Amino acid sequence: MPVLRHLCLLLLIALLAACGQQATLPRLTDGATILAFGDSITYGTGATPEESYPAQLAKLSGRVVINAGVPGNTSADGLARLADTLDEQESKPALLILGLGGNDFLRRLPEAETVANLRAMLDEAKRRQLPVLLLATPKPGFGLKVPDFYQELAKEYAIPLEDEALADILADNQSKSDLIHPNAAGYQQLAAAVAEALRDAGALK
Repeated sequence: MPVLRHLCLLLLIALLAACGQQATLPRLTDGATILAFGDSITYGTGATPEESYPAQLAKLSGRVVINAGVPGNTSADGLARLADTLDEQESKPALLILGLGGNDFLRRLPEAETVANLRAMLDEAKRRQLPVLLLATPKPGFGLKVPDFYQELAKEYAIPLEDEALADILADNQSKSDLIHPNAAGYQQLAAAVAEALRDAGALK
C-alpha cells in the first residue's frame, strides 16, 4: 500500500507539473484586435465571409478579428507578406493566430521548408512582442494526421496550439464543403475551438 501511495503521489506531481507548463497568453482587453493570418481556411473558402472562422470568432470573443487569409498561400507566401501585413494595421494587433501549412502539404513541399518558414514567422512575431496562437493543419489523406512539428514549434516558442479541430472537421462530411475546406458549420466549430484555446490560455474569460 505505501508503494501504491508513493506512485499516486508521483503521478499527481507529474500532472501538476504538466499543467504548470501550459503556454499562456496575455488577457485580451475589450478593444483588442486579433489578426487571423493564414490561407484559404482562414479566408473562409467554402462559406460566405460572414461564416468564416475569423468572423465567427469575433462574435464569440467580442473582439475585432481581422481576416488576413489568402487562398493558396503556402508558408513561404505567408512569410513573404507577414511583416507588411502587420505594418499595414492601423493599430498593433494584440494577438496573431497563425494558420499555415495546408498548401505546403498539397504541393508536397519539403517539411523542413515549412518548418523554417513557420519558425521565421514566429521569430517575426517574437521580435514585435506579438503573442501567437498556432493553428495546426492536418496533412490530407487517410487519417488526416497533424504533423508533429506543430507541437514541437509550440513547445519551442512556448505558445498555445490548437491542433485537433481541423482534423475532426475535415473528417466529417457534414462539416466540410470539399475535401480540404470546412463549410459554415465547420468554420463555426473551428471558431469555437479557437475561442476555447484562447480561454484555456488565459486570453479570454
